Amino acid sequence: MKKILPLLAVLLLCGCNAQRTMLYHPSSHMPSPAALAADRIQFWPSGGSGYRGFIGTAPIAAVKGTIVVFHGNAGNAADRAYYVNPLSVLGYRVVLAEYPGYGARAGKPGEASFVSDALETVRLAYERYGKPVYLLGESLGCGVAAAVAGNKPSLIDGILLITPWDTLLSVAQEKFPWLPVRLIVSDAYDSVGNLKAYQGRIAVVGAENDRVIPIHHARALYDALPGRKRMWTIKGAGHNDWLDAVDLVWWREIIGFAAGSNGGEAAGDRAV
Repeated sequence: MKKILPLLAVLLLCGCNAQRTMLYHPSSHMPSPAALAADRIQFWPSGGSGYRGFIGTAPIAAVKGTIVVFHGNAGNAADRAYYVNPLSVLGYRVVLAEYPGYGARAGKPGEASFVSDALETVRLAYERYGKPVYLLGESLGCGVAAAVAGNKPSLIDGILLITPWDTLLSVAQEKFPWLPVRLIVSDAYDSVGNLKAYQGRIAVVGAENDRVIPIHHARALYDALPGRKRMWTIKGAGHNDWLDAVDLVWWREIIGFAAGSNGGEAAGDRAV
């Protein structure tokens, strides 16, 4: 036993480091003023060291609410400017939240720091703009969005989860069945648990050919959700190319459901 315990300690230490290396791929690249203008975004809530992400600058005729976007594990928030145009056209203010340790933000990547920071970002968005506030998660960002909704459900009026998982552990066990991942994975991102009491509307979007987070994880999450929900499957799409297969009509449909403006409770696939 005395020999086994040090080996377990080394395994756990190496495993935690490996989790950070495999899960988080931050970029410190920051957009130039010209790039910000071209992408129709600006620092939010202010520039310099006080920024927490970016806000869309595309004109909105009549603002219907604020959508806070939590991005995937790679790059940074500025890389997700592609959300701004379609969501702005549909009448929504878009805040692209940045994570600690990403872009020029201080801190270290990890579930605890991400969720704590995300809660503050959502609180600030609510204070500045009022309701309604919606969350949009992409990949790992779905886990962050789910945790925020689980912690502060009264602030959140609807959620959109694109290529989500049910739990990080279930994905890790599937990808590394020969490893004791339950001992190694320190970040849970348990979206099933975090959303178990959330009664607001949730739109779940899976990519049919997703090989990073296979779509059955999105379906498992959807099946576990207790509230008003609907699921879309993007036919023929993968984890990183789903955006090429959707259009403004599609965005209107999923935003409409999450916002409660087009009804519908049953799951359904959209072939595009």
